[in-house]
Amino acid sequence: MLASVFNKSRPFNYALISAGLVLFYFLYLFKDDAWTNDYLLILQKAGLFLLLGGSLFLVNFITKRNTLTKNNTYAMFLFLVFLVLFPTLLVNTNIIIANFFLLLALRRLISLQSLITPKEKIFDASFWIFAASLFHFWSILFIGLVFISIVFHVSRDYRNWVIPFIAFLAVGVIYTMVLLMAGKSMINEVGKEISISFDFTYFENIYQNIALAIYSSIAVLFAVTQSFQVTNKPLNMQASHKKIIFSFLIGVAIYVLSDHKNNSFLAFTFAPLAIMGANYLETQENTWFRESLLSLIVVITVFLFVSQL
Repeated sequence: MLASVFNKSRPFNYALISAGLVLFYFLYLFKDDAWTNDYLLILQKAGLFLLLGGSLFLVNFITKRNTLTKNNTYAMFLFLVFLVLFPTLLVNTNIIIANFFLLLALRRLISLQSLITPKEKIFDASFWIFAASLFHFWSILFIGLVFISIVFHVSRDYRNWVIPFIAFLAVGVIYTMVLLMAGKSMINEVGKEISISFDFTYFENIYQNIALAIYSSIAVLFAVTQSFQVTNKPLNMQASHKKIIFSFLIGVAIYVLSDHKNNSFLAFTFAPLAIMGANYLETQENTWFRESLLSLIVVITVFLFVSQL
């Protein structure tokens, strides 16, 4: 049933996914309603909700505009499912903002295949990645995807290799000005963020542990199968699908390296994995299997979400 519903791109699907985000977001928020007494916190929660909604529609825009999937809403729906699977993300301000910026960067990098205004796209993507690193430092690893994209499409023009450094300077100047106005030291602020940890014993309850195990299994299924399917894609689309795979691997690297980690740091892998998952579901000719797989993922996700309320 679920697979058949989201197998099409219809206004009803967008309304259903949006309603799901509203429901799960506010269910988790009202686990502790102390924020309702502070107007600034209310505005903050509303802003985060808009960013999460914007992230959902950005994932849909990236897939549709660049024909990464067929005409369906699987990617958008799977992105919502991943958000619900790790509800701690719903209140993690820095990760939500950083991930939104990285989606803006991914949008520009995927569209680079058109070779229309490549320099502007490289600058925009680099700018958003460096901006994201201000909220979560290891987001800076996504700059590697910029250079990978340059190799795929516009490596012959040496000026394209310099543009990311110009974007770095632009973000650096803006960040320095803000810190100076706030009376803070850039060295101290950046130094606090540059730390690595391989400690994975952060789970607050067993449900977070189970959620990670479930997500890891889904990730292996989608990522491995789609990695082998890249060569079956149209030749002009293979670079875009490779960039999706690389973005997933970079997201995993961010999670592994991050200090004070928790499951919400996996948010950087949600969009690429959702797109790979949509491609995987499209290739399943057995309707019963497709329906069973998607339904099982949703049932487990909802159970784990409710268990953490």
